[in-house]
Amino acid sequence: MYAYIRGTVDTVALDHAVIEAAGVGYEIFCSSMTLKKLLIGSKAKLYTHLHLADGVQALYGFADEQEREMFRKLIGVTRVGPKLAVAVLSALTPSDVRAAVVTNNPAAFDRVSGMGRKTAQRVILELAGTVKDEIGSIKSAAGSAVAAAEDIRTEAVAALTSLGYDGLSASRAVAAIKEADSVEDLITKALRSMAKG
Repeated sequence: MYAYIRGTVDTVALDHAVIEAAGVGYEIFCSSMTLKKLLIGSKAKLYTHLHLADGVQALYGFADEQEREMFRKLIGVTRVGPKLAVAVLSALTPSDVRAAVVTNNPAAFDRVSGMGRKTAQRVILELAGTVKDEIGSIKSAAGSAVAAAEDIRTEAVAALTSLGYDGLSASRAVAAIKEADSVEDLITKALRSMAKG
């Protein structure tokens, strides 16, 4: 119904902002990452999603279209409502969520308030198809080589978390490595990149 709302930031609260556009104040629920980008009195443009459930309407706003797209994917997951989806996007960027899905790493969601390990596993399971298709259409051509590469990435993330690295850092480091000959090679490259950062 609303693609975006552009106006003056009137209020920034813990979980929402009020944007005044054409004399109307819109209460828009946002992730903390989006809220950090809003300054009271300045102009802002938020991409929006109108959520209707049980007769209640709520407007959700996002700093960019990628965040809105990931929100829509998340609320499509069984038992993930808009509040939990916003909590995910308050702790993780859309690319962090993609990396966690690709590397099959539920530990990446540990810092999301209100999300348990079972829900994180459900998110990974249900988003696996859409996120992986989005990341590469090469898969149909590569076939089993892609499946083997995903197994290597999953093993590498598991190894890094067993070494004491948090799940999100491990996912980011492994997802950033484009080529590796083996699990050991991937772990070595990921460790080097984490040491630099």
